[in-house]
Amino acid sequence: MRTLKGPLGPILSAWLALAAAVHLYFGGVGFPEPIAMRAFHLLAFVPPIFLLWPAGKKAPADKPTLADWLWFAAAAAPHVWVWINAGAVSDRMEYVDEWTPVMSGMAILCIVTLLEATRRAVEPGLAWMVIISLAYMAFGHLLPGVLNTRPFSVEEILEASWLVPTAGGVYGPLTGIVATTIAVFIIFGSFMGGSGTGRLFSNLGAAAAGRFTGGPAKVAVITSGLFGTMSGSSVSNVITTGAMTIPLMKKIGYRPAVAGGIESAASVGGAIMPPVMGAAAFVMAEITNIPYGEIVVAATLGAVLYYFAILCAVHFEAKRAGMAPMAKAEIPPWREVLADTHLVLPMALLVYLMMERWSGNFAAFCATVAMVAVSMLRGRTRMTPRTIFDSLVNAGLTMAPLAVAIAGAGIVVSALTATGMVVAFGGIIKDLAGSSLPILLVLLALTVLVLGMGLPTTPSYIIAAAIGVPQLIAMGVDVLPAHLFLFYFAVLADVSPPVAAAAFAAASIAKSGPTITALHGTRLGIAGFTVGFAFIYDPGIMMRGGLYEILLATAIQVAALVAITAAYAGYFVSSIGPVPRVILGTAGLVAAFVPVFPDPVRLAMALAAMTLAWVTGRSLAPSRRVA
Repeated sequence: MRTLKGPLGPILSAWLALAAAVHLYFGGVGFPEPIAMRAFHLLAFVPPIFLLWPAGKKAPADKPTLADWLWFAAAAAPHVWVWINAGAVSDRMEYVDEWTPVMSGMAILCIVTLLEATRRAVEPGLAWMVIISLAYMAFGHLLPGVLNTRPFSVEEILEASWLVPTAGGVYGPLTGIVATTIAVFIIFGSFMGGSGTGRLFSNLGAAAAGRFTGGPAKVAVITSGLFGTMSGSSVSNVITTGAMTIPLMKKIGYRPAVAGGIESAASVGGAIMPPVMGAAAFVMAEITNIPYGEIVVAATLGAVLYYFAILCAVHFEAKRAGMAPMAKAEIPPWREVLADTHLVLPMALLVYLMMERWSGNFAAFCATVAMVAVSMLRGRTRMTPRTIFDSLVNAGLTMAPLAVAIAGAGIVVSALTATGMVVAFGGIIKDLAGSSLPILLVLLALTVLVLGMGLPTTPSYIIAAAIGVPQLIAMGVDVLPAHLFLFYFAVLADVSPPVAAAAFAAASIAKSGPTITALHGTRLGIAGFTVGFAFIYDPGIMMRGGLYEILLATAIQVAALVAITAAYAGYFVSSIGPVPRVILGTAGLVAAFVPVFPDPVRLAMALAAMTLAWVTGRSLAPSRRVA
């Protein structure tokens, strides 16, 4: 992103701050008509991308070129047109009322500028996915077999991609979700950062885990999980916390690739950590019509298990290598942590309002106002007018790439729906899986990991849900576990090779190979895979069923994850040999992924393997036992 010189920098900052402030205001008092709100949202955040993000490496880093200004104007034109004609657009009958040449021109401008904005500010891979989707609508009728579609006219393609507010495209429901609920939550997260909540998270992580073996790694896990609730981006989470934690991990003995893997695995987990859970969770609530509070409850245990597994992994590896804790001088005293604890109150308010089923945008609005008020209680956290302004600017900078990413995903979903590709692709997967739910789950998991290569979590999840959810429901899976399963794998795609944005960002800080860093991040995030499948087979993990079912499902996951992470590290209560490691790892994997055995048997297998590893460790290395 450019660092603009001269008056343009402050002008664009004011633009973004005002746009964010308007979104926050609407979140509290109510939004205008959907089309008008979506037009304002896209007008506010798409054109500035061409001034803030250069076209390439050779473009000026401190000022936009003439071409950038032309892109700016071209990007603004279609959204200004929709804003002016919002009433007529809302009233028109899609695919029935006249499609005019002016509409065609505006649609082309919108799609072309959106592709370029996506290439610059998000990811070229998403831009190519949009192009392929449009090409499939244009030429799919020439393809054979299940890929064949009916012919689409140019006007139909443009209308489906741009102006079908009730179904998809740039102005579809997905953009509506971002323009309303998600935007207000992003503002709340930015205000959390401006108030010093990030310092609270960092100090809490260091005070809670810094004095234990492998302290910096455990601090990275805790801090990244907490930061993830407000950052909304795994890559920004890596950059924010990794700049501090990765050098500390390397200092005490972690290999660079392992340090980067720990940070990237911990950072992507922020998207699954309640109470915010990233933008995709709000999309899930909108798609499923399930209250967001219910989704949070269902996802809580899975998120805790995810971070529990990473902590287990770093603990066992630190014990095996004999790593030291953080230096005493680097660990903040608890009084330093307690000095910022009042900043938890707005988050508590947010959770309370969500549990009481207030709308997400109103809950986030109230929590944002409360954050400003609560910050005034102490001088060290007090938000000044400048701090508030900077928080609004940061929120705008976060929303701009998200706006184009979601609009691009809307085009892809519209193309998949209009062409019937959702049904065709689903049919291919269904034919391969036959009547086997386990095979279907594996195929869908692999599909989501491939679709998510290099894409942000939210558009990856949206596309995966369009393809996979109908297949799972046809197999008898409930709506919420089907969505959570796909959501988890969309999150894991950000850390899984060969293209893993979060792992690559961590590798750049750790100065390690991107692929090996991604591999370490993937195996450290093993709980994402086990919990993903548990949503389908162990409903207790979603707090469903009686107390016995919930406790048993949790115990199976805990035992399986301890066994798997200990086997990989080669350490349990002490170093363990190859044979116990194989037994321990196999038992953990069977307990996690083979639900054909009764639940008590799965738990007993993992516990028996852990007992064997413990006995073996005591007999072979009694001097290294952990008290």
